[in-house]
Amino acid sequence: MIAYAVQRDIDAAQLCKLAGIDLPALKKKTATPVTAQQLQDLWLNASRLSNDPLFGLHFAESLQPAALGIVGEIIQSSATAGEALTHAAALTHLVTDQCRMELTRTNKTFTVRLIPATDYGATPPYAFRQLIDLLLVMVIHELDGLLLEKIAPSAVRLAYTVPDLPEYERVFRCRPSKRAGEYVLVFDIKYWDEPLLTANYELQNLLLQKVSTLTNTTAQPQTLQLRIYNYLLANSYLGVSSLDDMAANFNISPRSLQRKLKEEGVKYQDVADAVRRSLAVYYISSGNYPLKDISYMLGYNELSAFTRAFKRWTGSTPVSYQSL
Repeated sequence: MIAYAVQRDIDAAQLCKLAGIDLPALKKKTATPVTAQQLQDLWLNASRLSNDPLFGLHFAESLQPAALGIVGEIIQSSATAGEALTHAAALTHLVTDQCRMELTRTNKTFTVRLIPATDYGATPPYAFRQLIDLLLVMVIHELDGLLLEKIAPSAVRLAYTVPDLPEYERVFRCRPSKRAGEYVLVFDIKYWDEPLLTANYELQNLLLQKVSTLTNTTAQPQTLQLRIYNYLLANSYLGVSSLDDMAANFNISPRSLQRKLKEEGVKYQDVADAVRRSLAVYYISSGNYPLKDISYMLGYNELSAFTRAFKRWTGSTPVSYQSL
């Protein structure tokens, strides 16, 4: 959360101080666990300093690398998406003691349900709402990683009224509805028995390795260009975020984002293409992976479109570059 706050141009030391957290001590392996009150204050102050009432939702949207990391672990003991989700649900207690995850199936759908340890009714605490958003969006990202496509739930139900319905719909890929006592994602049953292709996870692991080399995100504030580059790189699985999505995540208008980047001498498309080029070269140089898989990982549905883009970036076709 602190690393994401820095991406949003929040000073990590200031944020931690306001939450009563010793940042240098937090970085140590022997750090004292963060208390529930400190976590609540961290959420509230991150939202206030970013001027983003949907900070938790946008943080959840940025957690694609964490979701892929979970996928990498559970894929080793799962043959289908349903098995993988079942294993993930059993591990929820390692993430939080505030709720547990339950999976149910019918002939047409399967449901992922979060069951709170405490019944908060229609007005749960701010930090708990952020946790619910985070876990549910993570499930969607996990399915993306398991099935190698962007999955949209057929229904999302929350016990509270969301503050910005269109933005929740954008992040959840489905318009949420309110239903008392429910924190639920519903998916088409066709995904449950979908087999997992383990070979494709080598490329996911390469992405995670690339992300791990990023500049320490709790260091001093960075330029907007670098913050966006790091965000796009970390969340580039199955494509690079559009200008509109990037602006929404940073809680500013697309025009303002373009203007701020122009002040640094670049366009959004320049940053996005730099990410695509860097990953394309990295994937091709890292092994003899099928170019169609690399193309798909970068968000290109057609290999021909990827080939044209790669030649524009490097002056060489992917096939020629791969043979070097």
